[in-house]
Amino acid sequence: MAKTVILHLSGEDPVLADIDQEPQPNDLFLRVTNMRRRDGKPVPYLAAGVQAVIFPWHRITFVEVMPSDEERSSVVDFFRT
Repeated sequence: MAKTVILHLSGEDPVLADIDQEPQPNDLFLRVTNMRRRDGKPVPYLAAGVQAVIFPWHRITFVEVMPSDEERSSVVDFFRT
């Protein structure tokens, strides 16, 4: 099952994407699918019809892994009153 991530690339705005499995320490690149801007619009520097993008790790600042719907029910969110 694909996980949604927020991908922070060097010199670019963060984008949403899906990954099939979490990256391993020995991976040289990260393969993502369904890449889109955070507001859901297409990423302007990708050609139409692109299915997957492979990024080398030196281009990635960090990756935020978002919880799935099942995991979200068990996550305690902090809030102010």
